[in-house]
Amino acid sequence: MKHIIGIIACCICNLAYCQNCTSSLNGYIEDFHDGTPISGATIYIETLNTYKTSDINGKFTIKNICDGKLVIVVSHLACDTKRVEIDIEGETNYELNLEHHIEELDEIKINGKINSKLTKTSQESVLNTETIERFSALNLGDALKQVSGVSAINTGNAIVKPVINGLHSSRISVITNGVLLQDQEWGIEHAPNIDLNSAGTINVIKGANALAYSGDAIGGVIVLKPTNISLKDSLYGKTILSAQTNGRGYNVVSSLTKCWKKGWFINGQASLKRFGDFEAPNYNLTNTGLETKGINLNTGFKTFEKGFNINYSYLTNEIGILRAAHIGSINDLVDAINNTEPILIEDFSYDINAPRQEVTHQIFKAEFYKRFKRFGRFEFQYDFQDNQRFEYDVRRTDDNKPAIDLNLKTHSIRADLKLDANIKAIYNFGVSARYQNNFANPDTGIRRLIPDYDKYDIGVFAISNLKWGDKTNLDFGVRYDFNSIDAKKFYLKSRWEERNYSQDFNDIIIDDVGNQFLANPVYNFHNVSLSAGISHKISSSQSILFNYGLSQRSPNPSELFSDGLHHSAARIELGDLRIKQERSNRFGGTYQLNTSKLQLNVEGFVNHIKDFIQIIPFGTEQTIRGAFPVWNYTQTDAFLFGVDVTANYDFNDQWRINNKSAFIKGRDTKAKTALIDMPAFRTVNILGYTNKKWLGYNASLESEWVFRQNDYPNYNFETLNPTTQQMVLVDISTPPPAYDLLHFRNDITVLLSDKTNLNIGLYVSNIFNTSYREYLNRLRYFADDLGRNFMLQLKLNY
Repeated sequence: MKHIIGIIACCICNLAYCQNCTSSLNGYIEDFHDGTPISGATIYIETLNTYKTSDINGKFTIKNICDGKLVIVVSHLACDTKRVEIDIEGETNYELNLEHHIEELDEIKINGKINSKLTKTSQESVLNTETIERFSALNLGDALKQVSGVSAINTGNAIVKPVINGLHSSRISVITNGVLLQDQEWGIEHAPNIDLNSAGTINVIKGANALAYSGDAIGGVIVLKPTNISLKDSLYGKTILSAQTNGRGYNVVSSLTKCWKKGWFINGQASLKRFGDFEAPNYNLTNTGLETKGINLNTGFKTFEKGFNINYSYLTNEIGILRAAHIGSINDLVDAINNTEPILIEDFSYDINAPRQEVTHQIFKAEFYKRFKRFGRFEFQYDFQDNQRFEYDVRRTDDNKPAIDLNLKTHSIRADLKLDANIKAIYNFGVSARYQNNFANPDTGIRRLIPDYDKYDIGVFAISNLKWGDKTNLDFGVRYDFNSIDAKKFYLKSRWEERNYSQDFNDIIIDDVGNQFLANPVYNFHNVSLSAGISHKISSSQSILFNYGLSQRSPNPSELFSDGLHHSAARIELGDLRIKQERSNRFGGTYQLNTSKLQLNVEGFVNHIKDFIQIIPFGTEQTIRGAFPVWNYTQTDAFLFGVDVTANYDFNDQWRINNKSAFIKGRDTKAKTALIDMPAFRTVNILGYTNKKWLGYNASLESEWVFRQNDYPNYNFETLNPTTQQMVLVDISTPPPAYDLLHFRNDITVLLSDKTNLNIGLYVSNIFNTSYREYLNRLRYFADDLGRNFMLQLKLNY
C-alpha cells in the first residue's frame, strides 16, 4: 500500500514539473470603433491574482504562465469592463476590443447621471423615470405637459393628445420601444394608445429634426424608451400602487426583470387602472369613468457587439365620454353653451355607458443588431400593430352596437446602418417600408366616417453628425418618403354634386348604386425632408444651438375622406379629395446656461406651413336627428412662432424654484386671422424643498397660471331654432376666462433593506377646488374641468 501511494505522489510531482509554465501572453487593447490603442487599461489576472497595465501603445505582456485557460478582467475609465477566457499555448497573442465612446455607454449603463438626449442640435427635452412614475395613474398627454412648449388638446379628462408648439395629431410622431405608433391618430378624440408605465425615459424633439424616426412629423417626435437592461446576474422590479379621491379609483403597475451577465434577459409588466365618474368642483361628471388593462413582455439577448429582442404589448382602454356631451341637435348645443352646468347630472357610478370608446392596441416587435469592428452597427426590425376601435353613441334601440368600428393593421420593416468608427464623423443610413390596411365595418347601421383603404409607405434617410473641434457639433439630414393610399368609398350623389366632385373626379367612380357612387380614389405622394443644425459651447456654462427643418406631410385618410356625423362631437365632418401635402419650414434657436445655481433654457421658433390643413366650422346641415354644424377640412397658409422658457434656481441644498413658460401665436396668413385651437400663454412656477435627513423628504408647491386666449378666429354662426322659429347665436369660438391652479406634492423614501425601498407620496391637485374650463378641451361647452383631487402613491423598488 505504501508503495502505491509513493508511485501516485511521484506521478503528480512529475506532471507538475513537466507542465509548461514558461508560456506568455502578449495582449493588445484597442478601441472597438476605430482601432486606436487604449493605454492605461487595468488587466486583472484572476488565475494569478495579479494586475498589469497597458502601455501607451495599448500593449501588455504576462510572462511565466502555464498552458491552459487564463481568465483576465480588463477595465478602463469610460469603458465597459470586459471579462475573457484565453487559451494559453506557448507564446500567445491576443487582441481585445473595448468600447471607448461615452455616447454608446448610455445604452448599457443604468447607474449615474448620463446624457439621455437623442440629438445634439435639436430642441429636445427629456422626462426621466421619476417624473414618469409620478404620472403613473394618468396618461402620456398629462406627463408631457411637464415640458415647456408642450400642452394638450382634450376630450374630457381621459382622452388627452399632446400638442407641441401648437401642432398635434398626425403632425406628431410617437415612437414606443422603436415602433412608430399607428393608431388612428388623426382624430382629436383619439388619444395615443400608450401605457405610460412601459417607458423608462421620454424624449420630446420639437420640430422635424428627427428624420431617423419620421419624415412627416412637422410638429415633433415623442420617443418612449424602455428602461435599460442591466448586463449582470440580477433580479429586480417595482410595484406602484395609487389611489385617488376624484374618480374614486386606483392604479396598479408591477414589473419584474431577470438578467444574466452573459446577456440574456426577460422582463414583464402588467398594469390595471380603474376610475368611476370624475367630479368638477360643483357637480358630478356623469359617465366619465375609465378602465385600462395592459401587459408588456420582452425577452432577448444583449451585449455590446450583438443582440436581439422580441417584444409583445397589449393595451385596452374603455373610456366613458361625458353623457351631457351627447347632443341630439344644434339647439341642444346652444342650450349646453348657455347653461352653467351640464344638462345631465347623475349620482356617482363606476358604470361606463354610451357614449364611450373601446380601443385595443397590440404590438409585436422583433429586432436584431450587430456591431462590426472598425465599422459600425447594423439593425433590422419588424413590427406588427393591430388597432381595434369601437365608438358607441346613445341609440334609441341598442347602445351596445358601435357607431364606429375600425380595425387598423400595420406591418413595418426597418433597417438602419450607423457608421461610427470615427467619433468625429458619424453617419446613419436607413430604409423602411410599411403596409397598412383599414377595415371599416359596414354593419354599424350608421354611415361610415372613414372608408376601407390600403396604404403603402417607403422611406429612406441619411444623417451625418459631425464634430468641429471640441465645442461645435454639426448635423445634416435628408429623407425621402413615398406614400400611397388606395381607398374604396361610397358617396351620396347629393354630396358628390354639392362638393363639385363631378368636375374633377368622375373618372374614379367604379359603380353606381342607387343614390350613391362607389369611388376608388388613389393617391401617390412624394415627400422630401431636410434638416440641418449646429450647436456650439460658448463657455463651460453656456451654449447655443440653431436648427432648420423642411418637412412635407401627406394628408391622412380623415382629411381626405371624412364624410359623416360624429354624434358625441355634435358635428358633421367632411374631408376633401382636393387636399394636398403640407410643407413646413421651421427655424429654431436655443440658449442654454448651466451654472452651479442657475439652469436656464430659452427656445424660440418660427414655422411657416404652406397648405396647412385645418378643420373649421363651415355652416349647418339638417339631418333626421336635427340640425348640426358642419366642419370642413380646408387648406390655408399658416405662420407660427413662439418662445419656451425653462429656468431652475437653487438657493441652497434644500430650497429651489422652477419656472416653465410657453408663448405661441398662430396666424392664418391668407385670411389674416388667428389659427384655431392655439394654446394660450401658460406659466408654471414651482417652489421646491428637499431634506435628505427626513427620509429623503421632497415637497413642492406649484402654481399653474393659464391666460385667456385672446387671439382666436370667430367661427360663431346663427341657426334657426325650430321650437321658437327664431335665429339663435351658436357661440363655439369665445374662449373661457383665465385660471390659476395650485398643486402640492410631497414624498418620503423608506429603506427596507439594502436592495429594497418604499417611496410614499401624497399629491393634491387644484387645492382650492377652482372652477375653470380649458380652451383646448373639446368638452368645455358642456362642463367644467376637474376639481380637487387627493392621490396617495406607494412605490416599492426591489
